[in-house]
Amino acid sequence: MNIAEAKEQVYNTIKAYSTRDENGNYVLESDQQRPLFLMGPPGIGKTAIVRQVAEELGLGLVSYSITHHTRQSALGLPKIVHKRFGNDEYDVSEYTMSEIISSVYDCMEDTGLREGILFLDEVNCASETLTPTMLQFLQFKTFGRHKVPDGWIVVTAGNPIAYNRSAREFDIVTWDRLKKVDIKPDYDAWKAYAYKHGAHAAILTYLDIRKEYFYKIEETVDGKNFVTARGWIDLSDIIKLYEQRGIGVDRKLIEQYIQNPVISEDFATYYDLYNKYKSDYQIEEILSGRAPQEIEKRAQAAEFDERLSLLGLLMDSVNAGLSSVMKQEDIVTELLKVLKEVKSGKDIRQATSEEETLYHRFRKMGVLSSDNRDRYEAVLGFLNRHITSQSDFQTVKADYDAMVEKMKSEAGTAGTRLGNLFCFIEKVFGDGQEMLILVTELTMGYYSSRFIARYGCDEYYKYNDSLKFYERRIEILKKGEALWQQSTM
Repeated sequence: MNIAEAKEQVYNTIKAYSTRDENGNYVLESDQQRPLFLMGPPGIGKTAIVRQVAEELGLGLVSYSITHHTRQSALGLPKIVHKRFGNDEYDVSEYTMSEIISSVYDCMEDTGLREGILFLDEVNCASETLTPTMLQFLQFKTFGRHKVPDGWIVVTAGNPIAYNRSAREFDIVTWDRLKKVDIKPDYDAWKAYAYKHGAHAAILTYLDIRKEYFYKIEETVDGKNFVTARGWIDLSDIIKLYEQRGIGVDRKLIEQYIQNPVISEDFATYYDLYNKYKSDYQIEEILSGRAPQEIEKRAQAAEFDERLSLLGLLMDSVNAGLSSVMKQEDIVTELLKVLKEVKSGKDIRQATSEEETLYHRFRKMGVLSSDNRDRYEAVLGFLNRHITSQSDFQTVKADYDAMVEKMKSEAGTAGTRLGNLFCFIEKVFGDGQEMLILVTELTMGYYSSRFIARYGCDEYYKYNDSLKFYERRIEILKKGEALWQQSTM
């Protein structure tokens, strides 16, 4: 299955394991809850989906890589305890609490959450001295004498032997106690996450052309060459920072993330070409509805790769506006909820304190997505500003109303630019494959699909119908749904 389907499996399993009966007891007791085992190649997003599920369900999260542990740190250290058995007394060796189990209790104390996920990565790469301890843990959820607290669900991950020399195969007895989820690289599923993450348009358009380069691991005489989903996302982030700071992006940088010489050189060439298109085509003129005739003629005469790059440039600029509007809407929606409570009599300081508690809880666990971090900080900034100035409710409401009006104005501008994009594609390319790609990309995009659902777009609906795109749209939405639930891959 792909990473989106794997996330859905994790999400549904945790929801099922968390089910309680009428007396408040878990329907499946801890011993019956098979640990999930996410088996997949490195850099595919296994850790990311566990963080996302923890955030979405409001659960605690404790993460460990078993390769960093010895038998002592996982099991605990021996200590001598004096005990009496009948009339006889003995010195007995016991173990201190495992660092891993202790971290679960620390998380419970720090966050106030009594349910969570204990995520153990690379469990099939444990050292030989730790292997028996790990097998006992997978079967009984205990390290030494100390058990994972009730309400904490164990999720593990590992790499197939083909990708990791230190990995070892489990026996049937162990596999029969695990809930195994096999994950394969899938560009379309990753792309849904990449849209939400805000991946660089050069990377997305390049991979649309070179899908075979999305994930590749091969053995050569010089060692392993590899490209992973994680590598593309990390490269995207650093490229955006370099561009922001005016630092040149070259092959030397790219090959630090794309560790395959053929692919890194190919992408470096494409990135230079992409920037040339960015300079040649007057993107803002096109989106303002004033595309020069020579630009239209060049686009009509362009090869498909150039057309795809141009489309990527246009959509990148449009999506920036669409995502900005939807992020603002998330902020005003959260503020509206708080202000309704304040209007009903709750003290604004108490409401702000509750928001801060949630914010710091997620920050401590390390599961807060950048979008949700920005949302919390914007809401808290608004509330604290009015607490400091001791504003009355009418002043607070007026400030909120001004924020809403600004958002609506930006939504109008973003909608106009989106309409102009459709007009340009229709005039230059007609209703061919470029239009199909545009409608597909808008449907897959997390923020673009939300924007259209919220504010509408006549041109989108027109081509969605004329291209008989509805069934395909639903299919894409279902494939991306697990990644889109992040309220973030």
